[in-house]
Amino acid sequence: MELAALFFQTLEVTLPVFAMVFIGLGLKRAGWIDGAFVTTASQLVFRGTMPALIFLSIIRADLDATLNPRLLGFFALATLGSFLFCWGWARLRVPHVERGVYIQGAFRGNCGIVGLALAAGMYGEYGLSAGGLLLGVVILTYNALSVVALATYQEGQRADWRSILAHIARNPLILAVVAAVPIAALELRLPGWLMTSGDYFASLTLPLALICIGATLSLEAIRDSGRLATSASLLKMVTVPILATGAAWLAGFEGRELGVMFLFFASPTAAAAFVMAKAMGGNAVLSANIIALTTLMASLTVTVGAFALKVAGLI
Repeated sequence: MELAALFFQTLEVTLPVFAMVFIGLGLKRAGWIDGAFVTTASQLVFRGTMPALIFLSIIRADLDATLNPRLLGFFALATLGSFLFCWGWARLRVPHVERGVYIQGAFRGNCGIVGLALAAGMYGEYGLSAGGLLLGVVILTYNALSVVALATYQEGQRADWRSILAHIARNPLILAVVAAVPIAALELRLPGWLMTSGDYFASLTLPLALICIGATLSLEAIRDSGRLATSASLLKMVTVPILATGAAWLAGFEGRELGVMFLFFASPTAAAAFVMAKAMGGNAVLSANIIALTTLMASLTVTVGAFALKVAGLI
C-alpha cells in the first residue's frame, strides 16, 4: 500500500507537466493554435516570462541553502561526462555525417522548461531557485558543447566562439540569474506591488512553454523515426540519467539536491537542438525526431525514475 501511495504521489508531480504538453498537441491538432502562436509565445517565454520566473525565485531564495558551488560544479562535470560518453558511443555506432546531430540530441536536455517545471512541482520554491541557478551552468555548457559536436562533424562548419560567447552574454536567462544573485545576497526587498505584478507575469511561463512544446510535436515525424533517432532517444532518456544520477549519488548527493539533478538529467532533448542543427547544416529531420521521441518517452521514464529513487530513499 505504501508503494502504491508513493507511486501516485510521484504521478502527481510528473503528470501535470506532461498533461500540459499533450494539451498543446491537442490544441494544435484542433486548430486553436498555430505555428505563428507558437513562435510568438516561445519568444515571450524565452525573453520575458521565464527570466522573470527565475529572477523572482532566486531573490526569494535562501542562498545559503540553494547556492551550492559543489552542486553546480558537479553538474557541469556530469554534463561534460555525458557529452563525452555520447561522443564515444556515436563514434562506434553512428555514420560520420550524422554524429554531430546524434551527440547533441543524446546529451542536451530541455532543462529550462521541462526540468524546471518538474523541479518546481517536486520541490516548490527550492526547486525553482536551485533549478534557476543550475540553468546558468546548463546554458553555458549545452551551447558550447553542442557547437563543438556539430562543427566537428559538419563539413565547412567551424565553431565561432566569439559569436557563442556573445549569445551567452546576452542570454536572458543568464542575465536574470546575474541580476538576481546580488539582490538575494544583499537581502534587498522590492516593492510589494512590483513582486505581485512580477508573479502574475512569471506565472505564464510553465503552462505556456509546455503547451508550445506539445504544439511542436509531430506524430508523423515520430512514425518516420529510424534506428538513429531511437538509439539517441534511449541514450538520452535511459542511459545518461542512470549514469549521471548514479555518479551524483556516489559523489555524496542525496535528497532534494539529487532529485533536482535527476530531473534535469532526465529531461527530454531541448527544442533548441533542432534550431542549432538546422543553422549549422546538420540533419534537422533527425534532430526533430529525437526531440519528439524523447518528449513522449519522458512521461514514462521520468515518472519511473523518480519513483525508483523515492522507493530507494535517495530523494
